[in-house]
Amino acid sequence: MNPINKKESSQRLSRLQQTIRELQAEACLISTTVNQFYLLGFIFDGFVFVQPEGDPVLFVKRPSGIKGDNITYIRKPEQLPDLLHQRKIPLPRRLMVENDVLSFSTVSRIQTALEMPKLINVSGEMRRIRSVKSEFEIKQMRECADIHALVYKQIPHIYSKGMTDIEFQIELEREMRLAGSSGIFRTFGENMDIFMGSILTGDNAQSASPFDFALGGQGLSPLLPIGANGTKLIPGTTLMVDMAGNYRPWMSDMTRTFAIGTVPDIAHKAHQVSINICNAISATSQSGTPCANIYSLAEMMVRESGLSGYFMGTAQQAKFVGHGVGLEINEPPVLAPRSKEILEAGMTIAVEPKFVLPGIGAVGIENTYIVRNDRLEKITGCEEELVELS
Repeated sequence: MNPINKKESSQRLSRLQQTIRELQAEACLISTTVNQFYLLGFIFDGFVFVQPEGDPVLFVKRPSGIKGDNITYIRKPEQLPDLLHQRKIPLPRRLMVENDVLSFSTVSRIQTALEMPKLINVSGEMRRIRSVKSEFEIKQMRECADIHALVYKQIPHIYSKGMTDIEFQIELEREMRLAGSSGIFRTFGENMDIFMGSILTGDNAQSASPFDFALGGQGLSPLLPIGANGTKLIPGTTLMVDMAGNYRPWMSDMTRTFAIGTVPDIAHKAHQVSINICNAISATSQSGTPCANIYSLAEMMVRESGLSGYFMGTAQQAKFVGHGVGLEINEPPVLAPRSKEILEAGMTIAVEPKFVLPGIGAVGIENTYIVRNDRLEKITGCEEELVELS
């Protein structure tokens, strides 16, 4: 357990309240589990009602047994007006809600119940607030990254000849759960379903996916078309391991690639270019660096290597080289060519330059970094070379 202390929780609430004041709203309703956990350190079915000043009020549907002066039990949104009136809180005329993730039905019911206030989307603001981490959160990510690396070091022992990618993934997932993995891979946005991470081998790495991850994979079912699909791990191909670092509420993200026996020289070349890109980004980036510049540096190095046709996919190429990571695996900022975001001290980012080579598979690495005033600090310490499995 990693409880959030009162000081930490108070600082987060203050940041949200500052945003409420800046956007001239009168209140904010938080109902998603990730934002509830961020503000309170626990989750429930219901609403956190936050005003520009003072303690939040929790309107709880379930579980029962939560106690406190700021707790009120509720069955449906239509009860909000009466419950606010009992607390002598006026109905807000400008209300912030999580429009990006709440259903249209839920938003409509809230707006109707509260007599049609003007709604302001708080989803992006919460993601922006969460993107800069406290030292408490960074400590959580360090601990997670250390466990992540220890699990990855078991990969050569997990592998055995004749395995399929899914058989390998099952064995790795077992090691992950024994090491404390929560099993849930928290992501933001539509079409972002995945189970504990991605394993790609051979030409399955070329399979395009509807999901907005760096690479795809056919998956085991049309219901979940991402990642491993039952391909055998055969000599001359690669095995890319991009499994969730979810050993703490704040996550780490790390990819490592392995060679099944001897692989062609181009695989070694592309893999080394990936390492070089990560090193170059780490050496030149810091607080104040535009995210678009980071992508441009990676793109330039890929172009100079002659590997542009394989970068971040083949037929379908992802147009980013990294992303923020924290309570969700895909937080701001995004390291993309049209990004307007600027790195800030305390942000935590994953950099993942990857290549897909027809007939061989995917190669490349991914590391998680803390943005400092004068550098990027890598926290995913694990061998980066293309390790041969035999």
